[in-house]
Amino acid sequence: MDPFLVKTIQLLLSLSLLIVLHELGHYIPAKLFKTRVEKFFLFFDVKFALFKKKIGETEYGLGWLPLGGYVKIAGMIDESMDKEQMALPPQPWEFRSKPAWQRLIIMLGGVTVNLVLGFLIYMMIMFVWGTAYVGPDEMPNGFAITDNFKEYGFQDGDRILSVNGKEFENSLDINKYLFMRDVQNIRVLHQDGSEETIKIPDEIGVKMFEDGIMQPFVPLNAPVLDTVVAGMAAEKAGLKKGDSIISINNIEIGYWHELGPIATESKEKEVEVVYKRDGKILSTAVTPDLDGKLGIYPVSEIEIQRKSYTLGQSIKKGFDFGYWTLRDYVYQFKYVFTKKGASQLGGFGAIGGLFPDAWNWQGFWATTALLSIILAFMNILPIPALDGGHVMFLLYEMVTGRKPNDKFMEIAQMVGFFILIALVLYANGNDIYRWLFE
Repeated sequence: MDPFLVKTIQLLLSLSLLIVLHELGHYIPAKLFKTRVEKFFLFFDVKFALFKKKIGETEYGLGWLPLGGYVKIAGMIDESMDKEQMALPPQPWEFRSKPAWQRLIIMLGGVTVNLVLGFLIYMMIMFVWGTAYVGPDEMPNGFAITDNFKEYGFQDGDRILSVNGKEFENSLDINKYLFMRDVQNIRVLHQDGSEETIKIPDEIGVKMFEDGIMQPFVPLNAPVLDTVVAGMAAEKAGLKKGDSIISINNIEIGYWHELGPIATESKEKEVEVVYKRDGKILSTAVTPDLDGKLGIYPVSEIEIQRKSYTLGQSIKKGFDFGYWTLRDYVYQFKYVFTKKGASQLGGFGAIGGLFPDAWNWQGFWATTALLSIILAFMNILPIPALDGGHVMFLLYEMVTGRKPNDKFMEIAQMVGFFILIALVLYANGNDIYRWLFE
């Protein structure tokens, strides 16, 4: 099946699950507090719905616009902007008639469900699949190091022994830790057998972001082909699995990571590739595609290990993983407010790209858990039209004893709605721009 179609199916399935459960988080406490729910929709039904059916006092349906979903709660100023209902006297079953603490629980329900769901999925992943890790003994060649990190004392071939004085379980996580965690020092094993503890400068994550170097540590692999993608440049040029690249345009290739920059600089320009096959030295002309890709993958010399967990261990491990996922996302959110960070915002295309190219249940659930936690965080932001905006006004009411008037709430809701629409258009516009020009 086409990778684009696989990603699209996974995206729609994941979003549908997250949206329905999020809205149930509002629906269930609303019903418990005897508040009328007039509509429950997956996706938006602008002008018309693909399906709808009224059961009791609630109309359930499926909209055609997959930008989210909603529950319409009677007596609440929300995206429906139902001014006629709000002009009538408050009724006992309406949201506005309920005590502030009940309204607060109703509004926090969706965020709570998404947060709990994300943690539960991670716990399930730990129990079913465990975790994969690569220790220093499982990557005999170590890492290739970018030049700016060599200034701190790192060398090509280094293997990670510990971070901040503690054993580092998964060496492949080092880039993430440097960018988002407080890394003060790293102990490495150099290729000559000596060990060294290297001090990491403060705010190294900010420097990585500003320099555009998000992968300063790249596993060292020999330039031997393991996979040649059918229909792409390398396959058309006659390269095959097992070929060993010697040079590109007379530039000697010692390790796999040296291929990338040359191919990227040669987008749609023919390059000469010298390679070794069955003891013979051969050459061919290859033209990288518009993205600078050749369609080749290396033989990995990394040995991936797996660790299994009992149910009890899975609960603890999954909770820890969920906590750090949330913390890391909140930490890197600050970059959104920079010029460079704003340009990297992505919409549905970027979200879909998080899913595996081929159907993989572990990958699907891991991405769904991540999206659930992101959805929880984004929804609690104090922006009118989001759950966090309603929570902000409710907390103000509970602290001051004064409820914001309906006119103010209507204006705030309208402003928040337009902010959200602008963000959605901007993020998806970035996706389109990158697809067309990058």
